[in-house]
Amino acid sequence: MTEQLRMMAVHAHPDDESSKGAATMAKYVSEGVDVLVATCTGGERGSILNPKLQGDPYIEEHIHEVRAKEMDEARDILGVKQEWLGFVDSGLPEGDPLPPLPDGCFALQDVDEAAGALVKLIREFRPHVVTTYDENGGYPHPDHIMTHKITMVAFDAAGDPERYPEAGEPWQPLKLYYNQGFNRPRTQALHDALIERGLDSPYGEWLKRWDDMGRERTLTTFVPCADFFEIRDKALIAHATQIDPDGGWFKVPMDIQREVWPTEEYELARSLVDTSLPEDDLFAGIRNN
Repeated sequence: MTEQLRMMAVHAHPDDESSKGAATMAKYVSEGVDVLVATCTGGERGSILNPKLQGDPYIEEHIHEVRAKEMDEARDILGVKQEWLGFVDSGLPEGDPLPPLPDGCFALQDVDEAAGALVKLIREFRPHVVTTYDENGGYPHPDHIMTHKITMVAFDAAGDPERYPEAGEPWQPLKLYYNQGFNRPRTQALHDALIERGLDSPYGEWLKRWDDMGRERTLTTFVPCADFFEIRDKALIAHATQIDPDGGWFKVPMDIQREVWPTEEYELARSLVDTSLPEDDLFAGIRNN
């Protein structure tokens, strides 16, 4: 392939791009791939998860603007482009029974109608590879599940000239992946490595609960990107309202991460090119066509 390779990562909120596949994106940027993050919502209803910033009246009153600035910083750290799809955060409902979702939020939009914004962006950017979440959303946040739904519609519709004719010239991406970085093999390997070294593991309770968290996913693609783990962490810390730099995300020493599990993982959901599994490249089957 002589033209520049392009990848689009579709995420629900600002910060998701830095916690799911960030090292992969930074690696591809370093290789000259054009990478675009499509962020579905502004994260307006996200809680302030960093205890050091909780109770700050300015942040609470201007959370939308604060999270947008955090996204700007993370985008620059990763070296990616980024576009907002403009939907409103649905929030994460809590309680028993769960409260209704707020009127007008992303998760309550008509799927086919909401997918039109993503179809337009796909046709403008023309990605060869698209990444998003599986049907469970990675975890069952309503915006993550909705992100999956509109991405599946948009992947199939973007190349069809009869669908969304107002959204620009058709473009068909060639591969679609689900982010699967939070997988049991990786978690178990890092947990075991920490215990073997006499260190505390943040994953003990996760592993105990894993059987209740749904079926195991099929990992098809392992992208070597250990050299970019520090960039990933720096981008994640840029989302200061969402991430405690002293929290569990950063409990595994970097040298252990690089030695024990130097990849990020994906599940190949759709492919219009021939490829052999397992893969070590999201562009496998595309680069040489």
